[in-house]
Amino acid sequence: MSEERNRDYRRDDDDDLDFSEEQEDERGERFGRRRGPVGRGRRARSFYAEQLSKIPRLDYKDLDTLRQFITDRGKIRPRRQTGISAKQQRMVARAIKRARHMALLPFVNDSAED
Repeated sequence: MSEERNRDYRRDDDDDLDFSEEQEDERGERFGRRRGPVGRGRRARSFYAEQLSKIPRLDYKDLDTLRQFITDRGKIRPRRQTGISAKQQRMVARAIKRARHMALLPFVNDSAED
């Protein structure tokens, strides 16, 4: 009885879709439920990585470059946003922290409007 009620609510073109079994496409490969990491391929080189490659050594006194790696609120941009390597991210973070300690960069940007 409940199956008849549910059948009334379904669209007519949904009858041929059966998601309980895996289906095969024209190449013979299975599709349906995805397994494993998705979208983890190589990315194109980002703007930030190109900026770092132009500089032979990142220095805490190079404020124009360091400001690119800081958000408008004064936070250090994460690696997934900038697209730089882990080693470069550590160098950037160290340089930003040194510049903050020397009062060249603000710890918090108070001029950011909410």
